Amino acid sequence: MTVRSTILAASLLAAFPYAHAEEAEKTVPVVPLDVVEVTGHYNNSVGTSDAASQGQVKAALIANRPALRPGELLEFVPGVIVTQHSGDGKANQYFLRGFNLDHGTDFATFVDGMPVNMRTHAHGQGYTDLNFLIPELVERIAYRKGPYYADEGDFASAGAAHMSLFNQLKQSMATLTVGENRYMRGMLAGSSAAAGGTLLYGLELAHNDGPWVHPEAFRKNSGVLRYSTVSGADQYAVTAMAYKGSWHASNQIPLRAVESGALNPFDAIDPTDGGRTARYSLSGEWKRRSGEAQSQANVYAVRSDLTLFNNHTYFLDDPENGDQNRQTERRRMLGFAASHSWPATLGDFSMSHKIGAQGRYDHISPLSLLATRNQQVLSTVSESKVKEASLAAYYENTLHWTPWLRSIAGLRYDSYRFDVASNIAENSGKVNAHITSPKLSFVLGPWQSTEFFLNYGSGFHSNDARGTTARLSPKEREPIEPVTPLVRTRGGEIGVRSEMLPGLQSSLALWKLRSASELVFSGDAGDTAPSRASKRSGIELNNHYVARSWLLFDLDLAYSRGRYSEADPAGDHIPGAVEKVASFGATVNDIGPWSGAFQMRYFGPRPLIEDNSQRSKGTAIAYLRAGYRFNRNWQLSLDVFNLFDRKASDIDYFYASRLPGEAAEGVQDVHYHPAERRNFRLTLRASF
Repeated sequence: MTVRSTILAASLLAAFPYAHAEEAEKTVPVVPLDVVEVTGHYNNSVGTSDAASQGQVKAALIANRPALRPGELLEFVPGVIVTQHSGDGKANQYFLRGFNLDHGTDFATFVDGMPVNMRTHAHGQGYTDLNFLIPELVERIAYRKGPYYADEGDFASAGAAHMSLFNQLKQSMATLTVGENRYMRGMLAGSSAAAGGTLLYGLELAHNDGPWVHPEAFRKNSGVLRYSTVSGADQYAVTAMAYKGSWHASNQIPLRAVESGALNPFDAIDPTDGGRTARYSLSGEWKRRSGEAQSQANVYAVRSDLTLFNNHTYFLDDPENGDQNRQTERRRMLGFAASHSWPATLGDFSMSHKIGAQGRYDHISPLSLLATRNQQVLSTVSESKVKEASLAAYYENTLHWTPWLRSIAGLRYDSYRFDVASNIAENSGKVNAHITSPKLSFVLGPWQSTEFFLNYGSGFHSNDARGTTARLSPKEREPIEPVTPLVRTRGGEIGVRSEMLPGLQSSLALWKLRSASELVFSGDAGDTAPSRASKRSGIELNNHYVARSWLLFDLDLAYSRGRYSEADPAGDHIPGAVEKVASFGATVNDIGPWSGAFQMRYFGPRPLIEDNSQRSKGTAIAYLRAGYRFNRNWQLSLDVFNLFDRKASDIDYFYASRLPGEAAEGVQDVHYHPAERRNFRLTLRASF
């Protein structure tokens, strides 16, 4: 665990600016100090960040906590809730800072510099599917919240997470996991010297039926091959990743059908919903340090495919065939990011400069929405070919005014090009858009192992390219207005981080965020759609306490208030805007051969409709892990999910749907996806 002397030494590094979100090291010292590596579960010490809500989680903690799905890795970011409203092969649902982020609308996620969010996606803007990850290969998660960082662009207004993979494993490993509902998982990973560097490999095969009446039959195949060379602060790496998944969906169901006894809570209205997906990527990283200057670059190429069958409204639009649709896309994505930072002086003041550029190109063809019945195509609602390109440049200056005060000022410029060719001629076209985003932060301290932060920034999220050129609605073919291509957000934060008490790291943040247009879930379409302008504010308290060398406690609390800022008779509440979030964890290591972890997270009630007349219930779910190490090479662990077998929902929506025999206009009702029952998974791990 992090020793007290290490924390105190790290707290003196307040004058070091971040070189990049993925880095824990600082690059421009104010006073000469020996570099001290902070080890343990976190790197959140005083002096390691530019905001109270910024931090980093390390592999030791990731390995010790159980996770029901790979997407739950993001729950290591304080305040983030990860759920699921459909089959496990789909992207998860994410919640943070008063946002129902759907599948990732305002939270940017990266793996070794490669963006995961899919813009202009068949199922929802910013779609973030993390199923391709092998969790055991994630070395750290660096997270940020708010639009305060010049090197963060699209989708990063609520926050961003940068996941980094290992270059080398301490030991090779093989795991075999079995559980209820025909859950099976095998994983093999290792690394070895090769051609003057290190070759890392990972392979995962998994299957799960889940507790559903109609077995989910989720199948997952993932592979990673990574070659890297490291020499001091210099690094080069090339990573190839592949993933394929298929599943039968367990979509949200109408509450009225369950309460009447007509439907089992784990049943489905349309058992033919489901999907299949694939993702293949090749990425490269390069980092070099010369003195106190540092350069780095990332390049990536991604090929992804998705076919998704959904029926959210059952028989509302088509009483005869039902409302199932097929959302399909095939995407090729290319991109890069490059930056250079170097020290300088301004009179008697020390400072650093950082410049960077980022580019991305998405070619999506076909991008289609088809009406189906039992997965058989009935008609084409819309089909498009989309080319979306973006280029960004940014500058950031860090100036040390005094040993206890530094400022970070940044400016970012983003330019977008949308090119849409639609089967509806009126919806084809080309659009250009650009946006400038200023940033400014102040860091004061440390005093008595405490520092203070003031942060402000402007950010944005992009809208679906098809919406920027649309003149007719795809289904009704009625006139509509195109959406704003790039939607501005503005946010600010006041925070404090302290280590005054031995072993305790605490941070407190008060924040505000405004968005010129909200992205919300549309029940009848099954995706996100632009809505009114919004405003949010909240408070977050995060605590990490090392009680003993073998015992760690975490307590994260968050409260948010979200409202539409434009008046409308429908009301000003934002559907799905989470209000209260709490997470408590206890991690035990190396009590003889024993280890364990307990994690509980609370996901509070939230409005489901604008007038707040319909609200979800709160959900409290606990996980438990108990592990026993036989010797250096063999370990057995038992994971228990939904420890107290709570009957709760993962997600709730309120919209109109129609079951057979109901009125043509349908019934406004709560539609929910139940949390899985208590279930057990047993894992045998061999190290070699």
